[in-house]
Order: sequence, then structure tokens, then C-alpha cells
Amino acid sequence: MLQETQSFVHDFEKSGMDLEEAEQELGYSSRQIKRFLAGKNEPPKLVADRVRQIARSKTPGKKGKPAFRFIDLFAGIGGFRLGFEAIGGKCVFTSEWDRFSQKTYLRNFPDGDDHIFAGDIKPYGDDPALVPEHEVLLAGFPCQPFSLAGVSKKNSLGRKHGFDDEKQGNLFFYLANIIKHHKPAVFLLENVKNLRSHDKGRTFEVIRRTLEEELGYTISFETISSAPFVPQKRERIFIAGFRKDTGFSFDGFMKTLPERSEWPTLDAIMQSHNEIDSKYTLTPNLWKYLQAYRKKHEAAGNGFGFTVHGPDDVARTLSARYHKDGSEILIEQKGTRPRRLTPTECARLMGFENETRKWEIPVSDTQAYRQFGNAVVVPVVEAIARYMEPSILKAVAQDQKSRKARSQAVLA
Repeated sequence: MLQETQSFVHDFEKSGMDLEEAEQELGYSSRQIKRFLAGKNEPPKLVADRVRQIARSKTPGKKGKPAFRFIDLFAGIGGFRLGFEAIGGKCVFTSEWDRFSQKTYLRNFPDGDDHIFAGDIKPYGDDPALVPEHEVLLAGFPCQPFSLAGVSKKNSLGRKHGFDDEKQGNLFFYLANIIKHHKPAVFLLENVKNLRSHDKGRTFEVIRRTLEEELGYTISFETISSAPFVPQKRERIFIAGFRKDTGFSFDGFMKTLPERSEWPTLDAIMQSHNEIDSKYTLTPNLWKYLQAYRKKHEAAGNGFGFTVHGPDDVARTLSARYHKDGSEILIEQKGTRPRRLTPTECARLMGFENETRKWEIPVSDTQAYRQFGNAVVVPVVEAIARYMEPSILKAVAQDQKSRKARSQAVLA
């Protein structure tokens, strides 16, 4: 606890807040905040994270400059961006092709003139010089060609998947072209955990060989569950790459996670009963259909079907198809049929909204469900960003030193 207290005190001092400002920002009394600072009580994780975020925003880097510049590719609604802004990064370029996701992203990140927002990544992959200079590249490249659900669906329709899917699978190589041209000091990529086993491991081997052997990066990867951070069993693979070996590895990341007894359950994200519109309760016909569907597959020995959760449960993975019937995460209701999560609850389930951050949803429920189902879990990205931070700053410093030396050599 001593280390946590020292870190909290350090961040609090950097934040520049006095006790009155901290009361307003954190929702705790000055007396309780003093106890946090004295180490008499451990501050809740959300409080410590908020103080750290404020500290980063006040002192993002030397002389008021950001600690590093990053680009946000296949950005969705900005989950990666939230995590890396929290450690002092500045987003200088965003690419997201879906017009509904663009609307949500731009509503929650009202950027100025120094930020470029692009739609289709292809023109920038074909001509990476169009992308601004940056030190860190972030990308949750399309996962449908590699996910278990995506592969199953494409097989049933006789369609190609993985890198044979020209529309989505090959987008990885546009990403690789940008890395090759700009040579960022660091990158972080995200995809479904099935990426490692897809096509008997051959797909991941192509990715590994491209990043390590062709582009010359040292990579480390880990499949990480969101369950320690949000009440959802969502596993994703994260691939970190460093142009110069800083010794970074995901090996110690799991030791930084909260104790299992502290993992949240669904009651942490649930809205009050009075806030729930009746439209989220399943219709009699849909509820009858889902029950019959599960009964049919249970008889055949399959695991398909709906799941009804209570407040003390941890949900299954929220998917982009949630808008269709909500079957993977239904919420029990006493005396009536179960209901879907509301979009606001999905925002909380994915960590976009919490006690200190409001997330605006300017799109229909259908589009909101798709967006959250395709997103990264924000607290997971925030934790990874904090874990990577020392290595990122080291890599960026090395990169700046090398660039300066090359410039001086040219001038000489």
C-alpha cells in the first residue's frame, strides 16, 4: 500500500488541485482525501486513475509539449485514444471509415485544426506520407475475418476469411505500409484472441514475420481479459512493438491487475429500474423464439443460446450483433421477461463512461450497440498504456536522439 500511496501523492501534487477543487472533482470530502494522501485509507482505483489523468493533462511533457504524438487507426469510437491521452500523448491523426462511428468519435473528441480525421485508411496506406509524423501508432485492425463468429459465418456463406478476405483481412498491410514509412518508435495493435489460432496459426505467423523480420520491430503479445476491469469476459490479443529493444515485455502485466476479490460485477454498471425504458424488455415473441432456439440446440448437444444475468454476475462478451436480439447478455427482471442492456449500460460495460467521464451517444440504439460491440475496453487500454509508459518514454527519447544525430550528420 505504501507504493500506491506514494504514487497517489505524486499524482495529486502534479495535478495542481487544492482540497476544495479535489472535493468537486473526485466527489469525496477533504477529510477523506487527506486520509488518502496520508496513507490511512487506500483511494479507490477510479479516484487514483482520475487524479493521474488530471496530472497528465496538466503536465503532459516538457515545456508544455505532449509526451509523444500518436495516431489512432481503425479507431472505432476512440477507446485507444482515451487510454493513451491519459499518459500524456497527443492524437494527431485518426482514421475510421464507418460514418456512424465517426459521428460518435467527433462528438466526444472535438478536435482543433491541428488534428486530421480521415475516413478510409486505403489512400493513407497507399501513400503513408499523407499521415502526420508520430512516435506511437495505435490500431485495432478489423477483427471480423479472424474472429470465431466471423470465420464461422463466412464459412457458412462460402466466403473467404483471414488474409484471403480482400476487403478486411488485407487492411493489415495498409497498416504495415504506414509503419514501414514512418518507423514509429512504438506501436500497439489489438485483435480477437482467435487471431493466434486462425488458419492453424499461419495468419499470426504472417503478422509476426511482417512486424519482426520485415519491419524490424521487437514485439511482445498477450491475450488479456477485461474481467478484472469491467464485468465482462472479453478476451483480446494485444501486440506491442518497439523499433529499438527497450526490454519491454507483457510478462509482468498480469501482476498489476486487481485482486480477483475486487473484480466488478454487473451491478457496477446497471442503471436504476426507473431509468429503463420498457422498449428494452424482450417482446413475448422474441423471448419465446430464444427459448425454443436454445432448447433445440441443447437437444443437439450445442452450446448456442441466450444467457440471462443477475447483478452479481459477469457478462459474456458484448458483440456487434447485440442489437439483433441481445441474447448473449440478457438482464433478469422480476415478474417479467428479461431485457437488453441499454446503450448507456453498454458504455459503462466497455469503460467509456464511469463516475468521472460522461460518454455521449449521438446515434441510434442499433448503431450504439454495434459501436460498443466492436470497441476496445477502455480500462484495459488505460492499464496497458500505464504499463507501457516507461518503455514508451524511453523509446521516444531514443528515437529523438537518433533523429537529431542523423540531422546533424546531414548538416555536417
